[in-house]
Amino acid sequence: MMTSQHLVSTDWLAAHLHDANLRIVDIRGHVLPANAPLPHYFNHHDDYLQSHIPGAVFIDWVKAITDPDDPRHAQIAKPERFATAMSHAGIDETQFVVVYDDAGSMFSARLWWALNYYGHHQVAVLDGGWNKWIAEGHPVSSDFPSVSPTTFVARPDAVWYRDGEQVLAALGTSTKLMDMRSAEEFRGDYARAKRTGHIPGAVNQRRPNLLAADNTLLPAEQLRQKFAEIGIDESTPEVIAYCNAGVSASFGLLALRVAGFDQNAMYDGSWKDWGNDDSKPIETGA
Repeated sequence: MMTSQHLVSTDWLAAHLHDANLRIVDIRGHVLPANAPLPHYFNHHDDYLQSHIPGAVFIDWVKAITDPDDPRHAQIAKPERFATAMSHAGIDETQFVVVYDDAGSMFSARLWWALNYYGHHQVAVLDGGWNKWIAEGHPVSSDFPSVSPTTFVARPDAVWYRDGEQVLAALGTSTKLMDMRSAEEFRGDYARAKRTGHIPGAVNQRRPNLLAADNTLLPAEQLRQKFAEIGIDESTPEVIAYCNAGVSASFGLLALRVAGFDQNAMYDGSWKDWGNDDSKPIETGA
């Protein structure tokens, strides 16, 4: 079934594989920890070539939807570049997009957020992703779908996006800043930027805490409990999520939306922006 407007189950996808207006996107990949040697970001295109969900097209989260001219690598691609990637993948306003990965929905959520940000709201994440699909014995294929290029129109929606100056203006207000990085990064042990620590007043919510054992998101009520533990509830007027470069933060927004919190946005620059800007205040420690 469709578990929310932002998620679809593996059973739902298996039953709808051949829908004419469905576009399935494989966006598998992985990220190394911030204290590991570079490079840190990888796609799993080779895995896609071997086996994928039937009809799925591959989108490279490392290059296709990022801005190559931005030194904060992984920043979302500018409208023209993003539109080109979506058009090449056969995505336009007529398509319902289902995205999956093999990383607990981290990269799926990134494309889910990006499509919403650029005005395409008919998109959902496959709950449990590739791992759950395989574990349940659903069909796979090594055939490459024949996809006709489309014309995707990117229309940025400011509701979904915050920059560093907007975050700075929110400090000391009732807006909550949710840091999706590891506890070590939040504390200031190490970072992907020149400075360590976190944005003053931010609360730490690690992505694995919001996942069940089968890599599905926790049910909405349990998500609300997790958010309540860090001070986010129905009285919170706005939540701004951030991480290092917007990927885990996208997952944070997905979890917030599934939990029923709609007043939220993403600081896409995240710590790679804030932590490299000496004019911005920081805190260290838990």
